[in-house]
Parts: sequence; structure tokens; C-alpha cells
Amino acid sequence: MSARLVRCGILACSTLAGLVLARGASAQTLRLDRLPVERLAVTAPSERVTGEPGRMQIAAAACPSYDEASLRRRIVDIAVQEWGFFGFNVVNETVVDDDGERDRRWSWRRLSRLDPAESARVAGSIAGYWSATPDGSWILSRQNEIWNDAGIGARWRDPWSAAFISWVMCESGLGSEDRFRRHIAHHVYIDQAIEARDDPDSLAAFVAYDVGELVLEPGDMVCRARRGAYRSIAERRADIGVGVRSHCDIVVEVDADRNRILAIGGNVRGRVSLKLLPATFERRGGGPLATSIGRGRRAIFAHLKLRAPPIEADAFESTPTMAALSERTAQFAALEQRLDGETPLRAGAPVETSLSGGSAPASP
Repeated sequence: MSARLVRCGILACSTLAGLVLARGASAQTLRLDRLPVERLAVTAPSERVTGEPGRMQIAAAACPSYDEASLRRRIVDIAVQEWGFFGFNVVNETVVDDDGERDRRWSWRRLSRLDPAESARVAGSIAGYWSATPDGSWILSRQNEIWNDAGIGARWRDPWSAAFISWVMCESGLGSEDRFRRHIAHHVYIDQAIEARDDPDSLAAFVAYDVGELVLEPGDMVCRARRGAYRSIAERRADIGVGVRSHCDIVVEVDADRNRILAIGGNVRGRVSLKLLPATFERRGGGPLATSIGRGRRAIFAHLKLRAPPIEADAFESTPTMAALSERTAQFAALEQRLDGETPLRAGAPVETSLSGGSAPASP
């Protein structure tokens, strides 16, 4: 990772010695406040709600409008910023897990639970994600009851990964249902993308393809079915409209040199997290073609191709968030270690980074 970042100009060569000396910082929690609007014009999701947990309400549900030419760039920039706000969590799925099923379940539950202070910090942001969905109000009302009964440390009753995707698309400018069906369930916009594949007159922003049909780009999405496994778009087409537990992540980088895809999703171990997805590639004229992504029950069955102008292949590394973090050598070195597939323990006080010039307010 670091060699590519240096080549792309994010890090000056003179900082390499500092990066080596800063490896110890990787044992601490990383976090980057949302950028000031001058660096990235995004309204924080927490600004879409009012009130404290237990009395929280949705105050805004509308989506902004932006130039379509910037759509792919905005999707990537916004997803990376939310990842940073939640602490740059990295989930490495390229490592084969040899532990027993019982141990995996225990580990997932342990890693998914946030401490009360962190739950309070991100509560408004997650509630803001729900605001971008048609059912967000009643879901937030139900969560208020849980907070009142069990306290702020209680987990969200309803999985919010589809709400996160819906908010990213909303904030990126996809406010019309004809363009993107924002919903509390991933299968709704997966099905829209399948319908768009079959309807040449569809206005949908995403079109569904099998993995290996088209080259992946930053801003595309990759989807898996959690229960009711599918191996192809054709298999899902036969069930279109039927509810299924599924999950989609936003592709931010295709790393063919290391046989992996970097993708960001919500409610991954209770956070907005970046996944390192194993992939196999073939070399084609249009770039490396991922012929498979994920393994076993975690295999990707759908590639949702964004119908928008392309952006540079290293868009992830040149996002405003990564550029801002690169200005802080110790924190950037810690993140490099995570992206290299290492999993340092969380210890010590958080390494919190605030940018001069102001930033969007944090969640309650």
C-alpha cells in the first residue's frame, strides 16, 4: 500500500522514515473528524436528526442535487469520509479463518459491540443514515424505545447497512427513486439494478452484472446474499421482489497486484468499515477483470455497475479524507498497517484527529 501511495504523491518520500518510526501508533484507535465543507461539500448525517438518543427524530429527508459528472467521485469521497469518522476499521477477509464456528460467532459479537461512549458519539450519524430511507422514522422510533429501556450502549435493533448505502447515494445526488431506490433492505436496489439490465429505458443509476462480466471501478457496488445464497444474477432474477438477507459494499479500490478488492460498507462489526475482499483476476485490455470475489458463504454474486463517467483508478488514495490523514504521519502509518492486512490490538488513548478550520459536528 505505502509504495503506491508514495508514487501517487500523497506521501512525500521524506516522510518515509517517520512512517517507520510511527508504527507503534497502530495499537491505538484512529479517527478523523468529518472534513470542513470547503474540502468536501457534505452535510453530516447527524444534522438530519434532532434530539438526544431516546428522543431522537428525523428532521430532514431530502437529497441534494449535484452535477451527474461528479457522481462516481462523490460516492467514493463520501464513503471514505464516513469510514474515517467511524475509526478506519479494516476487516480482512483475505485471511482464511480456521477457527470453529462457535469461536467465529463469539468473535463477531464481541467485535460488533461498541462501548457506550462510542455508541453515543455515532448514534446521530446512524440515525441520519435512516433518514434517507422511506421507513426511517418508525425504525428510529423503535430504537428510541430500546435506548430508553437499555441505555445508549444498546445495539441497533435493525441492521443499518442498507440505510448507510441509501444515505451515501442520497448525499451523492441520487434523490429520485427512478435513479436509486433507497431502502432499509439491500435487495430492493439490487432488484432495481437487475430490472435495469433487462429494461433499456430504465433510468436506474446501477445495472446488475455477474462478477467477471465487466471491469470493477471505484464507485461500483458488490453484493452478497447472507441467507438464501445466489451464485448469479439469473438466480436472483427468479426471486426478484422476494425479501432476502443481503449486503452491498461500495468499491473504493481494485488492487489486482494483491488479489483483493477494497470496499466500504455500513454496519460491518457495528461500524462503517473497509473490507479487504479476496479476488481472482484475469488481465484484459480494459484493465484487470475480477472473475471471483469472496469465498464460500461470503462470495459476491452481483456487481452493480454505476452508470457514470469513470474516475482515476487510485481514487481511494486521492480522496480528501486520505489526503487529510496523510498530513499526520503517525496516524497514516497506523492505517497503512491495517491496510497491509495486519490487525493490531486496540490499546491506549484514541488518536483523534481534528482539522483546523472547523469540521462538521460530530454525532451526539
